[in-house]
Amino acid sequence: MLIGAMRRRMAQALRGLAAGLVASLLLAAGPALAQPAGERPNIVLILVDDAGYTDFGAYGSEIATPTIDALADRGVRFSNFHATPMCAPSRAMLMTGVDSHTAGVANLPETTPKAHRGLAAYQGRLAQGVETIATRLKRGGYRTYMAGKWHLGHGPGDLPDAHGFDRSFAMDATGADNWDQRSYFPLYAQAPWFEDGKPATLPKDFYSSEFLVDQMIAYIDSEAAGEGGRPFFAYLPFLAIHIPVQAPEAFVRKYETTYLDGWAAQRARRRDGAIRAGLIAADAPMGPAPASVADWNALTPDEQALAARTMAVNAAMLEAMDHHLGRLVAHLKARGQYENTLFVVLSDNGPEAGDPTVNPVFRAWMRRQGYSQDVETLGGPGTYGAIGPGWASAAAAPGALYKFYAGEGGLRVPLIVAGPDLPQGQTARAFAVISDIAPTLLDLAGVADGGPPMHGRSLAPLLRGQAEAVYGPQDAVGIEAAGEAALFKGDYKLTRNAGALGEAAWRLYDIVRDPGETRDLAAEQPARLAEMLADYQAYAQAVGAAEVPEGFSADRQVALNLGLHILADFRGPLLAGLGLILLLVVATVLGARYYGRRQPAQAARLGRLAMRGLLGAVGLLFVAIALRIWIRPEPMAATLGLAAQSLLGLATLRADMGAFFAGGGLFVLAAAARDERRWLVPALVLLSLALAGRILSLLVGGLDVMSLPPMVLEALLILILASGWRVLAAR
Repeated sequence: MLIGAMRRRMAQALRGLAAGLVASLLLAAGPALAQPAGERPNIVLILVDDAGYTDFGAYGSEIATPTIDALADRGVRFSNFHATPMCAPSRAMLMTGVDSHTAGVANLPETTPKAHRGLAAYQGRLAQGVETIATRLKRGGYRTYMAGKWHLGHGPGDLPDAHGFDRSFAMDATGADNWDQRSYFPLYAQAPWFEDGKPATLPKDFYSSEFLVDQMIAYIDSEAAGEGGRPFFAYLPFLAIHIPVQAPEAFVRKYETTYLDGWAAQRARRRDGAIRAGLIAADAPMGPAPASVADWNALTPDEQALAARTMAVNAAMLEAMDHHLGRLVAHLKARGQYENTLFVVLSDNGPEAGDPTVNPVFRAWMRRQGYSQDVETLGGPGTYGAIGPGWASAAAAPGALYKFYAGEGGLRVPLIVAGPDLPQGQTARAFAVISDIAPTLLDLAGVADGGPPMHGRSLAPLLRGQAEAVYGPQDAVGIEAAGEAALFKGDYKLTRNAGALGEAAWRLYDIVRDPGETRDLAAEQPARLAEMLADYQAYAQAVGAAEVPEGFSADRQVALNLGLHILADFRGPLLAGLGLILLLVVATVLGARYYGRRQPAQAARLGRLAMRGLLGAVGLLFVAIALRIWIRPEPMAATLGLAAQSLLGLATLRADMGAFFAGGGLFVLAAAARDERRWLVPALVLLSLALAGRILSLLVGGLDVMSLPPMVLEALLILILASGWRVLAAR
């Protein structure tokens, strides 16, 4: 057996040497075609936005994706494929074949800290000298088209038309509404769509997945293909299933009752589905549920109904995307081009857990934009849905965490490759990374390109059965985005989750046997830990990965940017309201002085009565908040920006926050009822300590715009109580 293994390794080495010699000869001749134009395949590259590891039917999902499943049956599924934890870095690696830092998009523009802006790796746009796969294929004789989300910059020279695409209809932002051109986030006024580099307007009957496929079919048909024609490269980065989740009602109805038993049951079903699909071992442990996932049974019936409907819309959105992709496949079949077309389907990162709709400030922005969350119509035009951490955790099963984190739930995503002369219905278990796609496409297209070197490796030897893997046990592959870091080497992964749910410690996992990352091997294997940590540090230095500032997390940075934009959006009403309040205060003061000169005793008595009434209102407000916390703590926790998912968390919320508001309210009510200022002292102390704590948090953790409204409210309440201290009796 040992001799046989040595012979196999020797044969593989000889084949690799021969392939290397051929490639060297082709590259020495300059950019050239490795095979005649008529024999080269068309290429359709399909990128699904925020799809989890088990979201496709072929990966164990309950969601109907027959088009994608048929491609999986015709080709190869990858069970150990990885992207970065966020979209723009993944898209940069997909398009260029180089690490995201080298490509100039090491972080989302929306989450890049100030300390990194201006660094070469953090431009938020493709760096000069970096070539896209479209540029390389175009140089090799391909027609190149793109329709969908770009998110790699829309300044001069940043859009697809400047990066090798003959025709393009691109949206350059984190996401957009799927029914019209409105903004889905307060980061921009209108969804920025461009056709061939120029601002574009969407049609009135727009639905994103349908429109993008229509555009791609029109582009493909714009130049005759077939015999003697040039092959095409079609890049289809869909908006599905990024927030806001929206889908036609006809697709939503199918899933009305599918998710009524909650996300814990759904997560278990997804793990079982992955086992049935042959992607993970039957004994592979499930990753732990993130702390952000609430107890389904603790939700009210209305909250459960909204959550189940939201996930139904998410499923419908993916099925609708698959349906329209099926129209493209049918069109290629009708034109006799299907058999000679290479299809690649993948996701850019794990599922999105962020749900901005739980934030009261964001909800105010939604109402201003005309968005609703009506359960009956959710998914249709003018509605806004986000699946949140519960369903995202289920979609990432069996992995831990989700988008924005370096856990397997955020990095491990589906990949399907199907096309002429490739194996059918097989599963590849070897490690692969998103920067491998570009060199793989060049290899399978038979284009020997003399452009800048790529970091990724062609998966063609693996796909053709010439190798069991393209990375050896000593090959180290690093990934980093917004402080989320991972290094893969053989069966092992070194990782650090730096977000709000993570910690600074490096952890070591065997992700082949433990894809859920349930057993940290760092203490058991210190030598491997040190070796891989050195590998990561070498990688970070080589690509220019900068350490994030202390206390930074991508989700916190997004919240800060959103808060600033929301405040700017409400600047007019806020200024008008403050002006009215100031006018009322001035009028009251002047009126009191005028009236007080003529009847001072009566003015003082009326002033005291008014102050007691105001204090009574404040006390009742405090008691009402306390009752709300005691009766329904979960929505109050979301409103206050707190996490209280466990029974202990709920008990703590009731005890601490409930007691704070109840105690303060009762003392203020006592002061108002008894006309004695001494009762205000405990409430003043509580509010002053609360405000001091917020100020300390700002000094330690940096500015958080979402914490400014409660700070202003606390300062106003302190001012009211201090005024009451001056007005009420001293007895």
